[in-house]
Amino acid sequence: MATATTAKSTPIPRQSLSAAVAERLGEKILAGELREGEQLRQDAIAKEFQISRIPVREALSHLAAEGLITIYANRGAVVSALSPDEIMQLFETRAVLECYMLRCAIPNMKAEDFERAEEILKLYEESLEKDSEVKSWGRWNWSFHSALYAPANRPVMLSFLKTVNINCDRYTRLHLVFTREMHRAGQAHRELLDVCKTRNPELASAALWKHITEAGEYLREFIKSRRDTRKMLGRRKGWTRETARGPRAKHSS
Repeated sequence: MATATTAKSTPIPRQSLSAAVAERLGEKILAGELREGEQLRQDAIAKEFQISRIPVREALSHLAAEGLITIYANRGAVVSALSPDEIMQLFETRAVLECYMLRCAIPNMKAEDFERAEEILKLYEESLEKDSEVKSWGRWNWSFHSALYAPANRPVMLSFLKTVNINCDRYTRLHLVFTREMHRAGQAHRELLDVCKTRNPELASAALWKHITEAGEYLREFIKSRRDTRKMLGRRKGWTRETARGPRAKHSS
């Protein structure tokens, strides 16, 4: 089983050590540096960041609460691996809650709310043009969406939605990589903002539902296809090794 590397990184300042470790590990998971199913060993992480194991344990508990890792009694912490259907369920959860938030927000939206969303979207679109900015795409995506929901004045629900979006982030980035090539990522968000400006809650929520569920459906099929391909390649490698060994000698009983 693959484990986290032990290469030393820049020491983390003592203040909020566990939060800093959680942020760095979370970023590695979202960026794909730590892959699904990869084991995270506390001693290796502590050595990498040159800290004790106590803040590492706290950081892993935080990541488990966000759904990015799963902690097993016998195996320790492992990067969560969602099935294609579970990924779709995450996006369906987003669609239900975010559409409700948007319907609540629209009647309260003022000119400055649209201006803020417009400013974020412009920065988001600029980021999508730069390969070096891929790590920030998920954050920009949430910044834009949350700017639309903030006028709903439901901070508890917004906080929960942020956690759901963090868990979706690694898949959202994957979707953005492909839709960017088709010039759809920025366009879809601009279309959503334009509909919100009509101040029609039902039209806006319908556009948002389509936006989120289509992304989820695309990712469900893409992830399923990619995993099926990996399994097939793995079986082929196994067959190749067996062929190279030749037929096994038969032993008399």
